Amino acid sequence: MSRRISLWYGILMLCAASISLTAQATEPVKKSVNIVTYKGHHARIDYGVKKLTEALQKAGYKVSASSDKPVAGMPNIAININTAVLKNAATNTVKSILKEGFSISSSLNKINIIGNDNSGALYGCIELADRITASHSLPTNVTMQDKPEMVLRGTCIGMQKPALLPGRGTYEYPYTPENFPWFYDKGLWSRYLDSLAENRMNSLYLWNGHPFASLVKVKDYPYAVEVDDATFKKNEEMYRWLADECDKRGIWLIQMFYNIIVSKPFAEHNNLKTQDRNRHIVPIIADYTRKSIAAFVEKYPNVGLLVALGEAMEGVGQDDIDWFTKTIIPGVKDGLKALGKTEEPPIVLRAHDTDAPEVMKYAKPIYSNLYTEAKFNGEALTTYTPHGPWADLHRTLSHIGTVQIENIHIMANLEPFRYGSADFIQKCVQAMHSVYEANGLHLYPQASYWDWPYTADNADGKRILQIDRDWIWYKEWARYAWNAHRDRAGEVKYWSAQLATKYGTDMAHGKDILNAYEQAGEISPQILRRFGITDGNRQTMTLGMLMQQLVNPEKFGLFTLLYNSEGPEGEMLSEYAEKEWKHQPHTGETPVDVINNIIAYGKKCVEAAEKASAGVGKDKAEFVRLKNDMYCYNAMANSYAHKAKAALWVLRYKYSDDVADLEKAVPEMETSLKYFDELVKLTKDSYLYANSMQTSQRKIPITGKDGKMKTWIELLPVYQQELANFKKNINILKSPQAAARRAERVVLTNARYDMVKGLSSYTLAPGAQVFADTAATIKNIAPELKGLQSIQFNKAKQVKDGTTFTFTSAKPVKVLVGYFIRKAPGYLPEPQLETDASANEFGQADVKITSGVQINNMPPVNVHTFSFKAGTNTLTLGKGACLILGVVDYTANVPVYDAGLSNEGNIKDLRWLFN
Repeated sequence: MSRRISLWYGILMLCAASISLTAQATEPVKKSVNIVTYKGHHARIDYGVKKLTEALQKAGYKVSASSDKPVAGMPNIAININTAVLKNAATNTVKSILKEGFSISSSLNKINIIGNDNSGALYGCIELADRITASHSLPTNVTMQDKPEMVLRGTCIGMQKPALLPGRGTYEYPYTPENFPWFYDKGLWSRYLDSLAENRMNSLYLWNGHPFASLVKVKDYPYAVEVDDATFKKNEEMYRWLADECDKRGIWLIQMFYNIIVSKPFAEHNNLKTQDRNRHIVPIIADYTRKSIAAFVEKYPNVGLLVALGEAMEGVGQDDIDWFTKTIIPGVKDGLKALGKTEEPPIVLRAHDTDAPEVMKYAKPIYSNLYTEAKFNGEALTTYTPHGPWADLHRTLSHIGTVQIENIHIMANLEPFRYGSADFIQKCVQAMHSVYEANGLHLYPQASYWDWPYTADNADGKRILQIDRDWIWYKEWARYAWNAHRDRAGEVKYWSAQLATKYGTDMAHGKDILNAYEQAGEISPQILRRFGITDGNRQTMTLGMLMQQLVNPEKFGLFTLLYNSEGPEGEMLSEYAEKEWKHQPHTGETPVDVINNIIAYGKKCVEAAEKASAGVGKDKAEFVRLKNDMYCYNAMANSYAHKAKAALWVLRYKYSDDVADLEKAVPEMETSLKYFDELVKLTKDSYLYANSMQTSQRKIPITGKDGKMKTWIELLPVYQQELANFKKNINILKSPQAAARRAERVVLTNARYDMVKGLSSYTLAPGAQVFADTAATIKNIAPELKGLQSIQFNKAKQVKDGTTFTFTSAKPVKVLVGYFIRKAPGYLPEPQLETDASANEFGQADVKITSGVQINNMPPVNVHTFSFKAGTNTLTLGKGACLILGVVDYTANVPVYDAGLSNEGNIKDLRWLFN
């Protein structure tokens, strides 16, 4: 028995061995690839090798590495630098556009990646990795060259928050784990930086009011640091790590700061304000700022600086030039000197609220590595056909001789809905080249800038990351910053494939999703450029607009660049109504064109999204959110369209004085409200807010003070009341008492207060002399203002030094300030939130009485109010002539209307119809 068992056992073992050999023979043998790098190569090439290795391994390859020499008997990928290009670049015989270029070529069993520099080699690795991922194999025959069109291609992250911190002003956010927990998350940073590298972005901007007191210690001002020692050490470690991680991906880290802002401890120690727009350059602040910059450059020599001269400074003037050339640039040079270095880090000058061409004229002779930057469409996305004075500024900057960077900024008319129109974005980048003659991109998040890293979505109570939701936003801008001149048919195929992969569907349904994005992509830009008040973030366009704002935008601080530069040539609602009444021909894009357009776009984007639904097999929850956004766009488009139709009837009444025209506006307003109610239903469970900056700077359609009025459901009662008021006022117009009611006027009386000695007053009345040094006298005045005690200033001194009014009152008061309605040297500009974030600190942003004072041979005067608490207060205004018209009790009801006192004509005020 034992022999038989042994025999059978032997037979079984032979069979098992045979089966094992057969199994081994059928297992797939891993293909091998060797990656060759040269000795002493840059960390960017290591990163490129990493991305290549990941793609190869995912495609089933076994990857090895060698230095300098290929390995025989297997395919090799050799990565090197074109030393001839580097040598010629050093002698300026090769244009700088060759930077970051690369070539890929194959021969026999080898693929060569040759970069024109280390970044070029990195991008060559990423290009080959993309091809391997797409085909699941190593290409056998490839010959190509590529290089970017734009010199700088970057994104922005705000080290800022939706609301102000207690006791702090705008932009004042120290780098702390409490303020920015995500800043210390290396995993999140790695994901984000990887996405930038994948998109071939080469710059990253961090925006903050005064970052230096969180990152460096200044020997002469040790008390200025505004974080504790443990946080300071964390910040040092994180910032160095971030700079290194950026560098290995070919990304230039740029720290932005505003001027003039100082740290809170520094301000308190020296009995100063952290920021004061009307403050002139103070020696101790200049010294502290210069030394802070020097310490930063010495500590982080490979980090660039983005300088915003305007907004926290007074604006255009000599102070801007002096601050840049006598404080900032010397601070950078001091830091280099301390390091013993001569290579200048780049400085980007932001052309916001400053005369950038004039500043650069003085800066270029003393510093060579300069760039300029300006907003593409202001703080919104409105057009790919920019023109007018804004285009002139961009071209002027482009001709200075440095690189002009285009900033896609804030996106106040897009948030919070998804945006991914490849067609619109490609045309915008083409316009950057052809119209602005620029060569750089600085890209803000598509939405929720102030709430980074999250979107406004409410995804079953969970927060969604911007880099996940808005992947297509970043990818589209980056693709066209690299090359804006790609064939449109090819781009439709490319993006259809991208979307098909994202949502697990076929090309046809991928194209449907692209179509939904592109139909919706025209809605918000067209609405804002034809009906809006401003391109700035004081307007949350997706929350709608009041009828007052549509029919009398001039009364809400109309930002004229929106109409003369940031859209095709065309007409405002008021212009269209006037031409219709006078039977005159229309010009360019009209409000009626846009009304018809956005209704059609809304319908088509919903149809395309529904058509795509059947084919979606992956990431279904996100597709449902995307489809919901298309319905939101449709509801918003129709709500605006019908309200604009109503506005045209109301504007016609301005000429006809026929109540029947107002009555025709009612059904249009009712239809508009029905669509807004639909928008409320679509957003109430899907979105946390409409705007990510939730402060009093939000003014249109209604103030966002204390974080309120940030959702559609909060605005619904406002629009319901507006309609009810309109119907009520139409009925009143029909009544015999209408004329008497409209003639009613409030009478304002003087509050009790004491003012500093040396100031003179006069009684506000016709014939009164308004300035101590001119003969200008009042011709006419709004009846509410008569009898107020006004302060008489020296006009020449106002123009030279500004205006200061110090007073003491036992109760809260309002100070009435008159601004001359003329944008010209010598006149103090009215508060403007587009350029001054503090322009509503005292509730002064809105005009109360338009054209309320008429002075001989001078422009008409708009009346604004500044609110102050009881006690001693100082009102400080910038340089330029203005009027302090009086002081009234805080509870006084200052009317809001147009007094019409002007030698220059007047636009009939129709706002009362909705009150």
